[in-house]
Amino acid sequence: MLFILVLLILGTGLAGVTYYRWCEGASGAQEPVGVTIPPGTSASGVISLVHERGVVRCGGLVGRFILYRKGTPEFRAGTFHLFTNMTFDEAVKVLTTPPPRARTVNLTIPEGFRLTQIADRVHETVGIPAKRFMGVATNGTWSLPPYLPSGAKTTEGFLFPQTYRIAVKTATGKAIVRELLDEFRTEARSLTSEDAPRLHVTPYQVVTIASMLEKEARVPKERPLVAAVIYNRLRIGMKLGIDATLLYDDPTPGDNTLSASDLLSKSPYNTRLHAGLPPTPIASPGLPSLLAALQPAHVRYLYYVLCPKDGNGVHRFAVTNRQHNNNVHECLGH
Repeated sequence: MLFILVLLILGTGLAGVTYYRWCEGASGAQEPVGVTIPPGTSASGVISLVHERGVVRCGGLVGRFILYRKGTPEFRAGTFHLFTNMTFDEAVKVLTTPPPRARTVNLTIPEGFRLTQIADRVHETVGIPAKRFMGVATNGTWSLPPYLPSGAKTTEGFLFPQTYRIAVKTATGKAIVRELLDEFRTEARSLTSEDAPRLHVTPYQVVTIASMLEKEARVPKERPLVAAVIYNRLRIGMKLGIDATLLYDDPTPGDNTLSASDLLSKSPYNTRLHAGLPPTPIASPGLPSLLAALQPAHVRYLYYVLCPKDGNGVHRFAVTNRQHNNNVHECLGH
């Protein structure tokens, strides 16, 4: 049929050429029109659709012949915003040109980052002001049952540490918080929140404990041991005495140290002064810390101290205060 059409056009000479060029051209007012191209639509079917909507002048056999002369372009499926009275080339260009690839960046949230650090990283990487991001992350509207209950004032601890691919142009603080929370939900599927009641804590408190492990346990195999110390102390009502919690609410922020006066702070995060857990997580824990918080070691340890002589980040653990004092003397020299 296409061959016959070619012969007819050639046979009609100048009139055929004139009509061919008229079909390629356009004139008249242009009005917006949406055209949906279903997947699998043939090239001739696409031209018929846009011809019916008044986008191009000719469809049918003439439209097929024009496509043939242009090498039969590869059309895309989807919904397109076109105009009536477009030239054939203009319409084909819109229907065959992929949209520009959005610029994306890698947003990396390391394990142990606190919310303010995440906000700074979002600002550095994506350009969203840290203050705006913090406002979204602490607006009290987020929940992630059973771990983050409705009404929680902050998402601290629940923005999962991971590398994310973010489209810069469309990124918002809300969308980023949602994506990081969704990743926590995905990772948490491997957890058994039913262990929380057995440990006499809530799922939210499990994340709080995991955040403490993330800051305290530098050697992976020690996470369950540090977790055991925390649970053993909670069980007997002994103060946790973990300085990482007070550093989260540092009375003299910026120096990342605690002075003797700092240790007297009445902050609810001062676990030397207040028994029990701090009111919120203090960082974003990774999956190993979350697992250790739900599966503490079966040991009676109540104490641990960093022991540089045993290795980088290695702690010594003890059951009694006397054993602990000996460890402190051997490891720290006092």
